[in-house]
Order: sequence, then structure tokens, then C-alpha cells
Amino acid sequence: MIDLSNKVALVTGASRGIGAAIATTLARQGATVAVNYFGSEQAATAVVEEITRAGGKAVAIQANVGVAAEADRLLAQVIETFGRVDIVVNNAGITRDGLLVRMSDDDWRDVIDTNLTGTFNVTRAVTRPMMKQRAGTIINITSVVGLTGNAGQANYSAAKAGVIGLTKSTARELASRGIRVNAVAPGFIETDMTAELSESVRSEVVKDIALGTLGKPADVANMVAFLASEEARYITGQVIAVDGGMTFL
Repeated sequence: MIDLSNKVALVTGASRGIGAAIATTLARQGATVAVNYFGSEQAATAVVEEITRAGGKAVAIQANVGVAAEADRLLAQVIETFGRVDIVVNNAGITRDGLLVRMSDDDWRDVIDTNLTGTFNVTRAVTRPMMKQRAGTIINITSVVGLTGNAGQANYSAAKAGVIGLTKSTARELASRGIRVNAVAPGFIETDMTAELSESVRSEVVKDIALGTLGKPADVANMVAFLASEEARYITGQVIAVDGGMTFL
């Protein structure tokens, strides 16, 4: 049984979708959770309230992780509030889809800054505290498109592929200090973004999924909770696809 009691977790981009599911799942397993958000304080507060109603402990902290100084402030605030950080889930991400020939510099830069540089900023900020503890786990949320690519998502695919390289490199660097680093690659998951897909597009997507259905945010959150736990103590540097068999690694 997964037990995260007495652990402090930071989940970035946790105000909705997969991030919110991760935050509430970690809290159900006993972790104290810092719910990071950038835009919607109301949504982040709702996640915190859901956790506290269920008997857990959580706090919402605003920060744009794509800016190094804000990522540093975020980690400092978590440690100041809770005394330590044991689990970091780098989930913050955005999309700015469009064909490569029409993609603006801003659309490229914004996605790279949030999805890849944001993951780097938070990872770098938490490295020293975890090294002092000689323990910790970092879980990066990548995507199956970081493995396969996707037309119209050159920026997003590049960022998520970069997250995979960052995961493997940091796992090698930090293993000797007792810090594990892994990545989870969701496939098509039922979120606000996929809810906007037309039925025809959804049908085409499902054809490529071996299990024949889209996933739920809880499917990703449950894998994150496992990787954060002692049950995964011998797993590091891995990319685990949660995609219903859309890809086979």
C-alpha cells in the first residue's frame, strides 16, 4: 500500500486537469501538498479546499516556473512553510499548437519556457535541499508526443522530448545522493483540452490506442503516486507511458 505520510510534495501546474488529480491523489496517500498555479487562484484554491475537506493538508502558491527567480521563490516558500520537500512533480505545461511554417517565435518560446525551462528551473531549485536531505524524488510529466512527435505540435513535442533528456541526465547526476528522477508520459487523457476534440477526431485517436479508450487523470496520478513512494525505491531514470497502449516502449 502506498503511504506518503510525513512527506511534503510540490506539484506544479496543479490547479486543474492532470495536475489537480496528482495533487489530490498524493494528499489521499498522506502527503502534505503545495499546489502551484500561475493563472487561476480560484481554481488552485478549489483544489486546496478539496484536499482539506478530505482531511489532508495543502496550500496554494502562485509562481511562473518558467522564470528562474520565481521557481527559486516557489521552492523557498515551500521549505519555509513545511520545513522540507520530499516529492516534486513537474507538471506545469501549456500548448500553442500550429503548423511549423506558421509558428510564431512567441508560440515556440512560450511553450519551451514553460514546459522545458520550467521543469529545469524547479529541478535545479530543489536539488540542493534534496541533496542535503540525501533523499527525494522528482517526477516529470512529459508526453507520448515527446516520444513520437505530432504534426502541429513541433514546440510541444520538442519541449516534452527535452524533458525526457533532462530526466535521464538528472537521474544520473543525483542517484548517488539518494534522489530518484523519473518521467511519466501520458497519452490522450480526458481533460479540458481533449474535451474540445470533435467526435470524428476522438474516434481517430481511439483507433491508435490498444485499449480502445482515452485515459483518466487518475490513471496518471496513480502512477505518479507509485513513483513517489518507497515501493518504487529501485526505479530511476525511467520514462513510463500511461497511454493505453498508444506506444510500446
